[in-house]
Amino acid sequence: MLDYFLSLHPVAQAGIATLFTWAMTALGAALVFTTKNFNQKLMDSMLGFAGGVMIAASFWSLLSPSIEMAEENGSISWIPAAVGFMLGGLFLWGIDKILPHLHPTSPMSEAEGYQPKKKKRSTLLVLAITMHNIPEGLAVGVAFGAVAAEFPSASITGAIVLAIGIGIQNFPEGLAVSMPLRREGMSRRKSFMYGQFSGMVEPIAGIIGAMAVTFIQPLLPYALSFAAGAMIFVVAEEVIPGSQEEGNRDLAVMSLMIGFTIMMILDVALG
Repeated sequence: MLDYFLSLHPVAQAGIATLFTWAMTALGAALVFTTKNFNQKLMDSMLGFAGGVMIAASFWSLLSPSIEMAEENGSISWIPAAVGFMLGGLFLWGIDKILPHLHPTSPMSEAEGYQPKKKKRSTLLVLAITMHNIPEGLAVGVAFGAVAAEFPSASITGAIVLAIGIGIQNFPEGLAVSMPLRREGMSRRKSFMYGQFSGMVEPIAGIIGAMAVTFIQPLLPYALSFAAGAMIFVVAEEVIPGSQEEGNRDLAVMSLMIGFTIMMILDVALG
């Protein structure tokens, strides 16, 4: 199975890798079939862990290769990393202001973005997580695209490790959508469908990211740092605050530290 995967074109590899991350979102959402309520401390620790994974992946899998690739191209090493990173954050900030969405722990009165007259909580919840999954899919896609571009600092192992890390942190995201909907009385099947649907955008974003950097190689350092900036925006704006809203701050922080450490070890040891 692994040999077959390695024999595929990196764009196809990106598609398969992001299908895995989508599947992890669905697996988290599937927990709605086991219970109507979920331990809040466990949820907060999972979100904290996810934040740690995303922060570590943003540097070791995205920013660091961006800097190395700029050096290989003879450019000033920090320019693509700094420009792409800020553009990624600004891109998510702009979407956050425009796209109607609702964070899982917030009441309807705190819905953000443009608000249509008729709005459903379920739709706004899915849009919130979907918006945050776009940079994750792009991150995996550009990592495999870097392999296709044959940059010395890019490796298939590093891209696979990034996909695994994103998949791990997608698990609580699926649960964060499906469980609140179930508690509000929605059927298990519909709660699951809404929860897993939020991850559907990742294979699309992954393939687009891989194809873009494959055909426009000079953009690769900027694309990597763009994905990093977008992911850090998500962590700072949603994941960390969401993990601490119920008062489990110490647990969430320590879980973040553990997630960061595990992702760092995976990336440095295997990447």
